[in-house]
Amino acid sequence: MLKYFRPSLTGITTTIFLAIAAPLKALEVEVFPPTPQLGDTISVVVTTDDPDTTPSITVEEQNYPLFESNGKYRAFIPTSPLDPPGKMTVRVRGDNKTSNIGVWLKNRAFPVQRIWLSGKASRPATQLELDRVSAFKKLVTPQKFWQGFFIRPNAAKVSTGYGIRRYYNGQFAANYYHKGVDYAGGYGSPVVAPAAGKIRLVGREDQGFHVHGNIVGIDHGQGVLSVFMHLQDINVVEGAMVRAGQKIGTIGSTGASTGPHLHWGLYVNEVAVDPVPWRFGAID
Repeated sequence: MLKYFRPSLTGITTTIFLAIAAPLKALEVEVFPPTPQLGDTISVVVTTDDPDTTPSITVEEQNYPLFESNGKYRAFIPTSPLDPPGKMTVRVRGDNKTSNIGVWLKNRAFPVQRIWLSGKASRPATQLELDRVSAFKKLVTPQKFWQGFFIRPNAAKVSTGYGIRRYYNGQFAANYYHKGVDYAGGYGSPVVAPAAGKIRLVGREDQGFHVHGNIVGIDHGQGVLSVFMHLQDINVVEGAMVRAGQKIGTIGSTGASTGPHLHWGLYVNEVAVDPVPWRFGAID
C-alpha cells in the first residue's frame, strides 16, 4: 500500500471520480499536499479500474513519469522558487477520460543573501563537472530504493536554508536560488545517506569539479536524487548501494565554498526541491 506525505503535509485529499462507460469503473486522482507552496514536491496518485489503461499526467505540456504499485500510479511534480505562484492545471488522462485538476501553488518568501567569493572559490565550473552533474540529474530509475522518512545527512545546525536568493560579489543572480540545505558542521564531520539508494556520481575537485568540489550523488529511484557537495572525504564508490544512515563522506570546504559545510540538494525530475518536507513526511 502506498503511503503519502504525513504530518506536515496533511490536508483534505483531492479526489476526482469520472464515470466511464463500463459499470463500476472510475478514474480516481489524489493530490498531496492539497495546498502546496513554492519548493514543495506534489504527489499525484491515479487509480484506474481498467488494467489495460496506463494513465498519463501533464502539467504545462510537460509529461511526468508514473510508477505503478498495487494498482495505483504515482507521479511527482516538482516546484521551485522560480515558478509563478497561482493556479496549476494538472491534466490526467486514463480510462478513456481526461481530467483537468486545478492546484493552487502558494507563494513563499525567500530571504536574500550576499556572498563574496575569491581565490579558487571563484573559479568557473568546468565542462566536465557541468556534464557529469547534468547527466546525474536526468536519471529516472524505475525501482524505488527509499523507504519512509528521509533523515538528516549531518547533525550540525542548518546555516543556509532552501530557496535563498543571492548576490554574488555584488551582482544579483536572477535565475538562481539556493538549491538545497547547508549544514554548518566542522571539517571531518560525518555525512550520511538520508535514504537508501545507489551511488551514481562521485567527483573530486582535483578532477575538475571546481564549483561542486568533492561531490557524491545518490539515486533514490523514480527520479528522486540527492547530491552532497563541498565534501572533504568520500567514503563510497560509484555503483555501490547504500542504506539510510550509512556514512558516505565527511564535511569539507572544497569547490565554491567560503568555509566548511555540507550542501545537501534534493532533486525530483531534474528540479531542486525543498528537502525539508521529505524529512518530516514519509512517501512509501
